[in-house]
Amino acid sequence: MKYLLVLAMVMVAFYVWRNNRVTDRSTPRQPPAPTGSRLPVVMVACQHCGTHLPQADTVQGSLGPYCSADHRRLKEGGPT
Repeated sequence: MKYLLVLAMVMVAFYVWRNNRVTDRSTPRQPPAPTGSRLPVVMVACQHCGTHLPQADTVQGSLGPYCSADHRRLKEGGPT
């Protein structure tokens, strides 16, 4: 009798597991929502060292963009 009860419990567990698995597969999965902006960023090269960085992060000089004020000073010979 107890083997019959264990077999019934195993069959019920298998039935519940199988039904949950089928319903998970039938619902379409949505791709994750994109975070942040997906717009392209304009990249420019430093006139002194050639490092590429976003244009918004540059220091502008008379000869072009630089990655830092030190590089602008070294290339353009500005104040110390």
